[in-house]
Amino acid sequence: MSSAASRMLPPTGRMLPPAGRLGRLRRAGTDAGSLRLIERHARAYRHAWLVFASGVFEPLLYLLSLGLGLGVLIGKVPGPGGRLVPYREFVAPGLLAVSSMNGAMYDSTFNVFFRLKYAKLYDAILATPIRPAQLALGEIGWALIRGAIYAVAFTLVMLALGLVHSPWAVLAVPGAVLIGFAFAAVGMAGTTYMKSWQDFDYVILASMPLFLFSATFYPLSVYPRPLQVIIECTPLYQGVVLLRDLVLGAPGPGLLWRAAYLAALGLAGLLVTGRRLARLLLV
Repeated sequence: MSSAASRMLPPTGRMLPPAGRLGRLRRAGTDAGSLRLIERHARAYRHAWLVFASGVFEPLLYLLSLGLGLGVLIGKVPGPGGRLVPYREFVAPGLLAVSSMNGAMYDSTFNVFFRLKYAKLYDAILATPIRPAQLALGEIGWALIRGAIYAVAFTLVMLALGLVHSPWAVLAVPGAVLIGFAFAAVGMAGTTYMKSWQDFDYVILASMPLFLFSATFYPLSVYPRPLQVIIECTPLYQGVVLLRDLVLGAPGPGLLWRAAYLAALGLAGLLVTGRRLARLLLV
C-alpha cells in the first residue's frame, strides 16, 4: 500500500495491527494478564510497605500474650490424637491459620471493593486484553502472595521461639497458602455483591466467630456436641487442624480431605468471582 493510500485510511485503521496479529496479541495478553495485575499491585505497595507488613504483627501479639503469657497458667492441653502439648505449641498453628485467613480475606474484600467501586481500576484493566477470569485470578493470586509472606514470617517466629519440633512443619506454609486461597476467593466473590462500605459489617460478622470458635484457642472437646458439629463444617477449623497436625508432627489421611475441602471452596469462589465481574463490568 502506498504512503498516500495509507494516509487516506481512518486513524484507527493505521493504529490497529492486522487481525491475525491482533488475535495473537490478545491471547498473549490474556495469558499473562494475571501476572501483570500482580506486578501492578507489587509496584503500588513499594511506597506502602509498612501497611503491607503490618499484617504480621497482629497474630504475633496474640502469640506473645496468649501463648507465652496465658500459656504459663494453662499448662498443657489435648493436642492431635489426645496427646498433651504445651498451650503455646497448641495455639501457635491456629494463629498461623488465622493470619492466613485475615491477610487473604481482607485484601480481597476491602481493597477489591475500593478498586471496583471507587478507583474504577477494573474498568481500565478490561479495556486491555485481560478478561474477568484473569482479573479474578490476578487479585486472588496477589492475596495469596501476601498471605504467603505473612505465613513465612510467622513460621520463622515460631522457629525462633522453639515451637516447631517436626519436619512436617515445612508443609505448614503451603497449607497456609491453601487456607488463604479459600478465603480470598470466597471473600472476593462476596465483595462483588456489596453495594456500600456498610456491607463490610457482614465480613466482620463472619470472620469474628470463625476466629473465636474454630478451635484456635481451645480444643474442640470443650464445646457441646451440637456446636462441635457446626464448627467442624467451617473452613477455618479445617485449616487450623491441618496446620496444627503438620506443625505438631501428627499427619494422617484426614489431612487430605481437609486440603481438598479448602481447594474446592477456593475454586468455587474463583468461578463465581469471574462470572460476577463479567456481569458487573462487561455490560
